[in-house]
Amino acid sequence: MSVTISNSTTLDRPDWLDRGTVEIFPNQPQSTNPDENLVARLQGDRPLRIKLGVDPTGAELHLGHSIVFRKLRQFQDAGHTAILLIGDFTARIGDPTGKSQVRRQLSAEEVAQNAKTFLEQVRPILDFETPDRLEIRYNSEWLAKLDLSEIIDLLATMTVGQMLAKEGFSERYQKENADFLHEFLYPLMQGYDSVALKADVELGGTDQKFNLAVGRDLQRHFGQRPQFGLLMPILLGTDGVQKMSKSLNNYVGLAEDPLTMYSKLEKTPDRLLKDYVELLTNLPIDSLPDAPRDRQKLLALDVVRQYHGETAANAAQTAALTLVQGDTTQAQSVPEFSLSDIQFPAKLFYILGASGLCKSGGEGRRQIQGGAVRLDGDRIQEADLSFDQPADLIGKILQVGKNKFVRLVA
Repeated sequence: MSVTISNSTTLDRPDWLDRGTVEIFPNQPQSTNPDENLVARLQGDRPLRIKLGVDPTGAELHLGHSIVFRKLRQFQDAGHTAILLIGDFTARIGDPTGKSQVRRQLSAEEVAQNAKTFLEQVRPILDFETPDRLEIRYNSEWLAKLDLSEIIDLLATMTVGQMLAKEGFSERYQKENADFLHEFLYPLMQGYDSVALKADVELGGTDQKFNLAVGRDLQRHFGQRPQFGLLMPILLGTDGVQKMSKSLNNYVGLAEDPLTMYSKLEKTPDRLLKDYVELLTNLPIDSLPDAPRDRQKLLALDVVRQYHGETAANAAQTAALTLVQGDTTQAQSVPEFSLSDIQFPAKLFYILGASGLCKSGGEGRRQIQGGAVRLDGDRIQEADLSFDQPADLIGKILQVGKNKFVRLVA
C-alpha cells in the first residue's frame, strides 16, 4: 500500500502495519512529517523503539493477550527494537481500566513469580535471539526511585477533570463507588514509562487509548518527541459473546497442551473466524477455504503450530479427529462407556468413577477441582456439576489429564 502526497513523494505503507490495527494516533496519512505520520517515522534513519507495557497481574496468558505481542513481533521483523516493559511496579497498583471496583494490590513476590511464567509464555511469539531487537525492562527501575517532588510534578500535569474523563473512573464516580487516589497515579506512571524508555510507538488494546495518550502528553512535558499510539482490538472469547477471559472460561491459554488448544479452536463460531485468522495468524485472509469447517481446522492447526511446532500440531489434529469427531480411520478408536447403568440426574464426578477414568467418585471430584477434567475439550471447573439426562452427554468425550479418554454412549 502506498500513500501519495501533494509534493509527489510516495510513502510505502507496509501491509503488516494495518493488519488487525484499529487505530493509529495521530494519523495524518498525507503528511511526510514524522511527528504526524507513523509511516514517515518508520522510514527514518534509525530503528524505532516500540513499547509494549504489560502488568504481570496473573500467571496465565491467553490468545487475547497474544494480539499485541504479535504486532510487536511484526515491528521486530521490520527491523525495529521491541521493548517489552514488565510493569512490576505498576502491577502493584493494578490498571483500573474497565474495572468497576478497585483492584487488589499484589505483593512484590506475586508480581515476580507472575513475570517469570509470563516471559516463558510469550517466548514462542517474540524474537528473543536477534541482537538489538528486544529489550526486556522493568518499570521499577525508575518508578521506585521517584521522590515526592517528582511525583508532585507528575500529578501537576493532569487535572481531576481529565482523570475523571477516563472510562472506569467516571463510571465509578457517578455510581458513587470509590475512586482511590493511588489509582490516579496508574496512567501517569504508565505514561512516565514512555518518557523513561524514549518510546516512538506504544502498543495497546482499544481500552488503553487514555493511558497511551497520557504517555504522549508526558513526553511533551519532558521535552521529548511524542510517541504514536497503535491500538489493537479486544478479542472475543470462544463463546463469541464476551471478551476472552480465564474467569469466563471462554479462553485458549498460551500454555495449554496442543490437543486442548486445537479442540477449542476448531469449534470457533463461524462469525469469529475472520477476526481470529486476522488477529492470531499470518494466513492470507483473501484465500481462506470457503467452508467454515475447513477454516476452523486451518485456524486451529496454524495456532497450535505457532506455540507447539509442526509435529505437535499435526498430532493434535489427528487426535481431535478421533476424540471429537469419532473418525476412527485417522487413529486408534477411543474406548466407549455406556451411560445405560447410570441413574440420572448424575454428578459428573460419579461418572468419572463409574467409567474407570478415576478410581472413585471422590478422586473424580478432586480431579475436577485440580483442573484435569475436560468434556469435549472444555475444562470443567464446577466440582458438583450435574446432568439431568443421558442426552446431555451422549457422544461427548470425557477426558482426565492428557491420556485418559472415553466416549460417552447410550
